Amino acid sequence: MEYHEQQRRENIRKLRELILELPEFCVDYFRGIEPTTAERTRLGYAHDLRIFFQFLLEYEPSLQGKTMHEITLQDLDKIGSQQLELFLDYLSYYSKPGEDEEYQNGERGKARKISAVRSLFKYFYKKEELSANPAQLVSTPKIHEKNIIRLDTDEIARMLDEVESGEKLTERQQKYHAHTKIRDLALVTLLLGTGMRVSECVGLDITDIDFANNGLRIVRKGGNQTILYFGSEVEDVLREYLPWRKQIEAVPGHENALFLSMQRKRLTVRAVENLVKKYAKTVTQLKNISPHKLRSSYGTALYNETGDIYLVADVLGHKDVNTTRKHYAQIEENRRRGAANAIHLRRDD
Repeated sequence: MEYHEQQRRENIRKLRELILELPEFCVDYFRGIEPTTAERTRLGYAHDLRIFFQFLLEYEPSLQGKTMHEITLQDLDKIGSQQLELFLDYLSYYSKPGEDEEYQNGERGKARKISAVRSLFKYFYKKEELSANPAQLVSTPKIHEKNIIRLDTDEIARMLDEVESGEKLTERQQKYHAHTKIRDLALVTLLLGTGMRVSECVGLDITDIDFANNGLRIVRKGGNQTILYFGSEVEDVLREYLPWRKQIEAVPGHENALFLSMQRKRLTVRAVENLVKKYAKTVTQLKNISPHKLRSSYGTALYNETGDIYLVADVLGHKDVNTTRKHYAQIEENRRRGAANAIHLRRDD
């Protein structure tokens, strides 16, 4: 659990640094929402609000000559729904001061950022420090559901074979593969065999494994601990991996991490994303496979086996079963179509 505490502290540190750039009244806002939000949520809000205030400084005439920190609640009270709609348009394509890089937001990015702005206005309107709440008049961009990309059963088997053999990797990749294949096989099998999030995977410690019950202690989004159970295939690779892992002397502060990098430090989320993409490309060039797609592959397989959407939601850690149902609606539709031919009204002679 040390990893998650370190992550929590790092997020708090970053949030404090960001708040120093934001208008002074944001200190009250972040203090006010602390009891009901996670550190990562508040950090995301801070990033999004910085973009919003930068937009106001560029395009709101009444704020010309001010710095971001000098913006007051009185200034915010003059902002109407029209400016917020212009902000949504601005998010389609913008650049940050002093940077050459250009940023773009699709419907999901816009929805997330307007959500942060809406939360800010709601907070101060509720406290009667703003005379109106124009943010509630602005519609959230419509989110179009993406087709779920997943590996089929044959692709999963071929990917695991490739992790073991490394035959289709480049010559340079094969040199690293000789040193990491035991770790990589354990990691990819664990992702495919449990459906855990990549953040949950990199946060695992050696002491989180319980072979007596074939369970893993993980920390879900929001900080809640739970036990995730695994089958015999996952058990086999973990039992093979652990003696190998315990021979590695980790860098101080990373001694208990289950998965280590070549630098003997805990693997990062980015490193696992790159690792999964490397092996997935040897199996399919048409599908952009990430750790989240492995999670979808597991969820699909579990739902096909059980038909129990509530079980899938519980195992994947979805707080709302409607989130799960939305993701697997296409499968449910196919099952309903199949039901049409399941009942025969007349027996064939």
